[in-house]
Amino acid sequence: MTGLAPFHPAVTGPDPTAQHVEPTPRRIRVRLGSRLVADSSRALLMIRFGPKGLPTYFLPREDVVADALVDESRDPDGQSTWTVQAGRDRALRAAWTDSHPDLAGYVTFSWRRLDWYEEDEQVRVHARSPYGRVDTLRSSRLVEIRVGGETVARSIRPLLLFETHLPTRYYLPFPDVRTEFLEASDTVTECPYKGVARYWSVRAGGLVVPDAAWSYPDPIPENPKIRDLVCFFTERVDLVLDGVPQPRTVSPWSDGTADVIESAAGQ
Repeated sequence: MTGLAPFHPAVTGPDPTAQHVEPTPRRIRVRLGSRLVADSSRALLMIRFGPKGLPTYFLPREDVVADALVDESRDPDGQSTWTVQAGRDRALRAAWTDSHPDLAGYVTFSWRRLDWYEEDEQVRVHARSPYGRVDTLRSSRLVEIRVGGETVARSIRPLLLFETHLPTRYYLPFPDVRTEFLEASDTVTECPYKGVARYWSVRAGGLVVPDAAWSYPDPIPENPKIRDLVCFFTERVDLVLDGVPQPRTVSPWSDGTADVIESAAGQ
């Protein structure tokens, strides 16, 4: 799972190919292994959410270390792709250009195979949009999670997470979850707005729901309140809120959009 939010107003709406480019005041650095391959205070932020990928920074070619880009290839549209090298480390097809008119002379890098830094702090998965928020609010609403008619969790002390253009998430204390229904998963994901998540499948009511719940044992400093709470995909399990059953959540994780975006972002 990636951090599929927030959106800029220019890239919302029915067109999934819409994208927006703007300057960023942040110093951006990119490393391969222990070596610096790019360092810029003139980067441009590309904001997009769709089949072409997720937000990223483009850096002027002049701010890329000499000889870091090798083995150039060109696609039919005239855009370039390179292998990135730094000392003995090499990342194949890990840097490329984009046809957007504001990005001529700029290059971006793979987020999976290189390490990115905003100022001196590492950022994972993709660049964070400045046009969205992630707010967490403590609540006394009654939240129940059911699978196959079995109550898996019940809490009157949830933490509600509101993330721009994404569904509300209900983070619950572990003592309010019937952990005998949880089976640890090998799945681990990262989100630039929250951190590294671990997952559980749920076996209850005669059903098995893979990777239905997650938790952030060590969230990023900006989101400390979600630490060691558990959240359920309400796209895959049943949510009852204040005694009222809710419809299944519709989101990028219910219609397959998330898989398409994550595949594109995995360059």
